[in-house]
Amino acid sequence: MNNTTIESLKIRGYRIENAKIERVNLSMADHGVLCLEMTLNGDGWGVIYGGLVIGKGYLGAKEFSGTPKGIEYIMRIMDTVGVSKFNDMVGEYIRVATMGWGDTIKIIGNIIEDKWFDAGSFFENDE
Repeated sequence: MNNTTIESLKIRGYRIENAKIERVNLSMADHGVLCLEMTLNGDGWGVIYGGLVIGKGYLGAKEFSGTPKGIEYIMRIMDTVGVSKFNDMVGEYIRVATMGWGDTIKIIGNIIEDKWFDAGSFFENDE
């Protein structure tokens, strides 16, 4: 979200909370699709961020498919977190915008800068 600021998120009803990235996983295991998942832990809560299909294929498949948008998705997450290597996200802190208990986390932000990424808006034109 290029025009998103912490103030605009608060106006829209979001709470901003800090979270630590405990684990990152880029996997095509189990479902025949490629997904990115990040395990986030906050103050008394935890959540898996991601889980969106960004490619199709499985170990031993004859064909694989993906899109430039899936690669851009990964790169925007890395940019928001502030790392140039995927695995360097582990141990980093970010902010999340949440509507509260039971809300799906789609918006993450840099822990220091007012820089945000909204995965929901990013993929909304692809549906």
